Amino acid sequence: MSDGANQNDSRPNSALRRFLKADIVPRLGVILLGVPCLFFITLRGGVFFLLLVDLIILLGLREFYILMKAKGYRPFEALGYFCALAISGYAWRQGVAVPLILTASLLLIMIREVFRKEISRSLGHMAVTVFGIMYIGWLGSHLVMLRQLPATVGVEDGIGARLVFLAALLTWATDTAAYLFGVAFGRHKLIPRISPNKTVEGALGGLLGAALVGWICTKTFTPFLTPLAGILLGVVIGVVGQLGDLVESLIKRDVGIKDSAELIPGHGGALDRFDSLLFTVPVLYYYFRFFIV
Repeated sequence: MSDGANQNDSRPNSALRRFLKADIVPRLGVILLGVPCLFFITLRGGVFFLLLVDLIILLGLREFYILMKAKGYRPFEALGYFCALAISGYAWRQGVAVPLILTASLLLIMIREVFRKEISRSLGHMAVTVFGIMYIGWLGSHLVMLRQLPATVGVEDGIGARLVFLAALLTWATDTAAYLFGVAFGRHKLIPRISPNKTVEGALGGLLGAALVGWICTKTFTPFLTPLAGILLGVVIGVVGQLGDLVESLIKRDVGIKDSAELIPGHGGALDRFDSLLFTVPVLYYYFRFFIV
């Protein structure tokens, strides 16, 4: 009887310990500070939003190239940074030169490799440089494209900020709900060979959280979406966002590093924090570009 009582008494404490070990407090602190900053800068738009996105791209690309160097590759970092920022700059100016930038980037990277003394891994060096530009620079530039979408099609500018808020809220609702459900109820591993801590229960919780937030958004700042559309969009973003997280986990596991950096308490690096947005924002952009706005 005594042993059973002790076991029952320890269950709440065990759950509390799991939450404390999961760095809930620093995660909440980052959210409380980061969300208002994102809100005001996105609302302001213009060059301020471009600089915010450029900072995210620079930090994420730097962390990606660090991962690649740990794997033994030697990417052309300066060329990568320049090309990625050029893409976001033209996205902000609604330029049509993105294909030119991508073509010039590819040519410059291949030409630069010709002059490297060591040629044993030339293909790998070129590949990771280009992949970093596309993965973080091109996909990340869709944040700018989403914010500038109203100007592109000639509708109210404020809608662009709402679309960015929607992308961020759905993505972070997915991440937060998946994390909390996983810590509280996670029992069955999702894809342990890629991410041993992710669970089926957490993934389902992420979809539920995104669907709920999608519905709430239709009742508040995105009335141009029906409640059903908000729920379905939340589920789609929930799936895509978690796939984006798994892709980054796959890269880190291949390299053998847990976090891309220690920039953000409780979150790791910028790439760890924005990996899901790199997948969800392009999906939202093309959805609204072709079907809504």
